[in-house]
Amino acid sequence: MLGHVWVAMVLIVFLGATILAHEFGHYLAARLLGLVVKTFSIGFGPALWKRTRKGIVYKIGWIPFGGYVALPQLDPAAMDRIQSSEREAGDMAGEEEDPPLPRIAPWKKIVVSLSGAVGNVALAVIIAWIVYAAGIPASPSERSAMVGYVQPDGEAYAQGLRMGDTILSVNGKPVSNWREVRMEAALNPEIVMVARSAEGEEKTVALETVKGGMGEQSLPGVDGRELCMVLHTMPDSAAEAAGLQPHDIIVAMAGREVVSIAHMIAIVEEHRDRETEVDIRRVVDGEAVLLRKTLVPRYDEEQDRVLIGIAFNLRAVDHDTVIRPTPREQLSHHATAILRVLRALTSRRQARAAQAAVGGPVAVITGLWFTVSMSLMLAVWFTGFLNVNLAIINLLPIPVLDGGHIMFSLWELIVRRPVKVWIVETLVNACMVLLLVLILLLSFRDVDRIVPEGAGIRRLFRRAPAEATAEATAEESER
Repeated sequence: MLGHVWVAMVLIVFLGATILAHEFGHYLAARLLGLVVKTFSIGFGPALWKRTRKGIVYKIGWIPFGGYVALPQLDPAAMDRIQSSEREAGDMAGEEEDPPLPRIAPWKKIVVSLSGAVGNVALAVIIAWIVYAAGIPASPSERSAMVGYVQPDGEAYAQGLRMGDTILSVNGKPVSNWREVRMEAALNPEIVMVARSAEGEEKTVALETVKGGMGEQSLPGVDGRELCMVLHTMPDSAAEAAGLQPHDIIVAMAGREVVSIAHMIAIVEEHRDRETEVDIRRVVDGEAVLLRKTLVPRYDEEQDRVLIGIAFNLRAVDHDTVIRPTPREQLSHHATAILRVLRALTSRRQARAAQAAVGGPVAVITGLWFTVSMSLMLAVWFTGFLNVNLAIINLLPIPVLDGGHIMFSLWELIVRRPVKVWIVETLVNACMVLLLVLILLLSFRDVDRIVPEGAGIRRLFRRAPAEATAEATAEESER
């Protein structure tokens, strides 16, 4: 329970810092350019905390997801709606309405609208330097694009791909780790990989991607290198009898190096009812030691497979191996990832696969939650990624976003008159409705993918019964 409380507190702090950076950017630019600032709010709704200084209301709302800076000269109609809702909630009770304010130059509106994204980028730069200085733990798939497992009866194996091969490029794009390989697979219905064997032989493999456990497109029968870390052992299992413990990393089995979870599962299947040696790495008194255990894999009739009785930690990272990507590498990765997805969404060939890879607020919060639980520094890195994503998305030319304000201000700058209020309100309201609907749909899909109970939600939207198993969407895989 204390662990969950700690994770929740860190998550709130990181999300709050992201919102604060964005809104402070708007606030600082508005103050420097002489705009009237009515409210600086982190969160929405009635205030948990509120102070008024020099005519500006500073507050923290009880709904933590978002925030705003009330700038009546930038968007009078929108500010009127926000303040009216707050008066109805009693948060601005007793405050008098101000007289009309003078109009401001469109270039000032553009600067203020841009400044929110600048605030997020500035925070991302600070985070990038922190990550570079402190380093982050990384799994093997983050360090290389080496193939960790190829299904023997799969198409990739038939085309010559083998364990130990290193992927050089996917669809003509160079890749340096398995995360980049997964990204290309998630955005394309088919991929062409160029790989190099340990002996230096180059090979080309063309595959159609398939739907993975989280709904995204993935490689069929192919995995990258990954840690086989024990999350926990099952009661009365071979693993429990052998003395395997949580956080043990299985490095070898039956005299063979284990390079992925799928690889280990294959070895377990091969050694049914046979005594099998397992080499594990365990941290004892702060030092990593190698231990050898002996166990017997058994067939489980209920699950119709051979098991040793462990649940894998699918989010395991190697805390003994720290990488230090430069700030430039981090910012380039963050920006490239979101731009790659946005570009794929506009491509007829890639749009279907790309939309399946997009997550909503639930996916973002869940991802940050599990990242915090894995490593504080990984959560810091993820927050930098989130800030760059937020900056780019907010600058899209959609009326309800900062990019929409910039678009209206550019029009005013060019034609020397503002866009008619009714046109702005119509576009903003329409886009707001569409955005809310999109958020709700993505949230339903996130829940469907993340929790086993999502199968019930799936039945509401599909005629055919849901058949995806909870194992593919859970955070652990029992073997």
